[in-house]
Amino acid sequence: MLIVTINEVPGKKLEALGVVRGSTVQSRNFGHDIMAGFRTLVGGEVTDYAEMLTEARQIATGRMVKNAEELGADAVVGMRYASASVMQGAAEVIAYGTAVKFV
Repeated sequence: MLIVTINEVPGKKLEALGVVRGSTVQSRNFGHDIMAGFRTLVGGEVTDYAEMLTEARQIATGRMVKNAEELGADAVVGMRYASASVMQGAAEVIAYGTAVKFV
């Protein structure tokens, strides 16, 4: 499945099939939250949360692709990510875009 952040695929004519999306809510366990809290005191990257969000983006993207495949899409254009804090230590990540078919 071709996924692009631009709104077209150069050299292809597109038929829009609709908006597709995939999301997940991820959290770390209490022990990771304590270690992340210590990291904020001394500065630097909070690797546990960076890894959590990377995994969340992969899951959300996979679910978006599945949604696009169900529509018979050849590609997703205008793909974006959004995230929001659901509660302390948990974040929702959503991947979305427009499913298209090459004509």
